Amino acid sequence: MRPIIEFCTNNMHHGTDRLMKKLEQNPDYDVLEYGCLGNCGQCYAEPYALVNGEVVAAATVDELEKEIGRKLKELEELDKLFDNL
Repeated sequence: MRPIIEFCTNNMHHGTDRLMKKLEQNPDYDVLEYGCLGNCGQCYAEPYALVNGEVVAAATVDELEKEIGRKLKELEELDKLFDNL
């Protein structure tokens, strides 16, 4: 299953727009941008995204990229586990 990574337009002031564009280049992910994801307090305070509906956040965009990578790896491992059942 292709992971879905969602970004909030209102969170772009943290620099998440550059990360979103970078992730869009990978055909293994579905990257979406929304006007609002409904996490306004968090959106104001820190860079974040939703990965398969789960909030992934960090203090900086570089850290967010690493956290998203960890989450994607975790999802990949779960897919492998279920494929072996």
